[in-house]
Amino acid sequence: MTASPELRTAQTASPELFKSVFRQHAAGVAVITAQRGGRPVGFTATSLNSVAAEPPLISFGIGTGSSSWPVVAEAEHIGVHILGEHQQDLAATFARSGADRFGPATDWRSGPEGVPVLDGVLAWLVCKVVARIPAGDHRIVLGQAVVGDPAGAGRPLLYHQGRFNALRD
Repeated sequence: MTASPELRTAQTASPELFKSVFRQHAAGVAVITAQRGGRPVGFTATSLNSVAAEPPLISFGIGTGSSSWPVVAEAEHIGVHILGEHQQDLAATFARSGADRFGPATDWRSGPEGVPVLDGVLAWLVCKVVARIPAGDHRIVLGQAVVGDPAGAGRPLLYHQGRFNALRD
């Protein structure tokens, strides 16, 4: 049996290969927020997943080198925000290292359990953190939804090939 032409370009797994493969995967864009001692933190995440409906569980990954990790590592509750296609600038702000994420350009308020809740998103949840699972240089955080709002207007923001994108019909 000979390898098909498509398999001849196969590469040994490496961080570069892994990143290249996942650039082909379109993902929804979310912002995760938390707060400790009056200090809000947040970051853009494309790793958000629905885990179970009963009980309502979500998961996301966060690097242990992230500036948000020390707060998320201790937080009892986190905020999950589904961004709309009109929020590319907000996604970029929360993705950029050193950005003033909760500065004047960001509309937010203190929500349930003191979690920062972003305004204008398609949907949001406040979740109780139920587990932090080691996974390489990241942690997988499991959260159980306790309150939320799905009533935002618009279409979701996507991330593909290293860029923010909108859905096409």
